[in-house]
Amino acid sequence: IKEQLASKLAENYIQLNDVLIRNIQLPVTLEKAIERKLQQEQESLEYEFRLEKAQKEADRLRIEAAGIRDFEEIISKGLSDKLLKWKGIEATKEIAKSNNSKVVIVGGGEGGLPIILGND
Repeated sequence: IKEQLASKLAENYIQLNDVLIRNIQLPVTLEKAIERKLQQEQESLEYEFRLEKAQKEADRLRIEAAGIRDFEEIISKGLSDKLLKWKGIEATKEIAKSNNSKVVIVGGGEGGLPIILGND
């Protein structure tokens, strides 16, 4: 555009140094094509973001599952029937101290654990 203007103006002895274009009126079809392209780029970026988010969530769930597995493994090694029974007795003693429990029958429950009657 600049070269065409410069040659036209040179015929009238006018020297053109620069051209500033303030507004361009594009054909409607070209405008629509540009808008579609921009929209597709935005959709592509959104899709990539969703994929990245899903990947991070999957990684988080894997880490959580590994932690639960490790916890269960550690607990299963450290728990024995005797320890569980002891913890049950300690819990029963604490419940017996509560104002809500009225009767504690020692050794009448499953596995020989106490039964608490009358707690509302």
